[in-house]
Amino acid sequence: MDALSALLDGPRAQRAFLLRVVFAGRWSIGVEDEAALTVLVMARGSAAITSAGRVREVRAGDVVLLRGPRPYVVADRAETPADIRILPGQVCVDPEGHLLDDSMSLGVRTWGNTRAEDATVMLIGTYEEETSVGSHVLAHLPDVLVLGDVRTPAVGMLAEELVRQRPGQEAVLDRLLDLVLIAALRAAHDDGLLRGGPTAPGDPLVARALDLMHEHPDRPWTVASLAAEVGVSRAAFARRFTDAMGEAPLTYLTRWRITLAADLLVGTDLTLEAVAARVGYANAFGLSAAFKRVRGVAPSRYRAAARAA
Repeated sequence: MDALSALLDGPRAQRAFLLRVVFAGRWSIGVEDEAALTVLVMARGSAAITSAGRVREVRAGDVVLLRGPRPYVVADRAETPADIRILPGQVCVDPEGHLLDDSMSLGVRTWGNTRAEDATVMLIGTYEEETSVGSHVLAHLPDVLVLGDVRTPAVGMLAEELVRQRPGQEAVLDRLLDLVLIAALRAAHDDGLLRGGPTAPGDPLVARALDLMHEHPDRPWTVASLAAEVGVSRAAFARRFTDAMGEAPLTYLTRWRITLAADLLVGTDLTLEAVAARVGYANAFGLSAAFKRVRGVAPSRYRAAARAA
């Protein structure tokens, strides 16, 4: 599997939180839900998204990926103070912390302050846990990514299905959310907007080394063997890779292997020994030591916690 295919194979929504949001006039929503990833589609109108002090203007047709757990604000304009807060578990409160009543419910999976035909409409899907979106997806995303060229029929299908109530609807919505996210990731890849990973850096030598690591994580790579593959000295390769990626080659390789291992632990029933072999460790002990060093938890506990969620 090539690096981009591995990335796009990650999303597996499981009872994702999905909502059609409709607002008019002055409005502002502070999102503090600590979700792993939120996909926001601007179906109509415009909005301002503020995160870490930076404001991004979005308009109809844009798809926005918001990586948690950093809080952010979505509003009619950046200056509007937040009058709604979304807390973990999608609990909705006013600025004083009082639960909002049912008056903002506008129908099946629809919520807002108006039924006006010209209101701003947003389609929102939330992957609440890292395990449902894939840790390697999150590793390549900035905190906020605005995409204006996501072309997929899945957006229209999601808009239609959100307001339906039929047997199996949650499963349909989960898969449509995955498709919208995959289309957004492909667009981000094509535009060179992903961090590291499948997005090739400017140095073609480093890009070739990344391809080798991504496509063959099971090989016993060393700095010397990677340098030999790309045709430069060990020292030159290490210098150029670190300059381009901001970390040493084997540091990056370890992080990539552990990212893949995390997704295999959650998404498959492979034994720890089999996972270790797939991502380049000689045995389960070696993988366990590296996994705990990088993730702070043993692989078995990581898998158990994911399945209990």
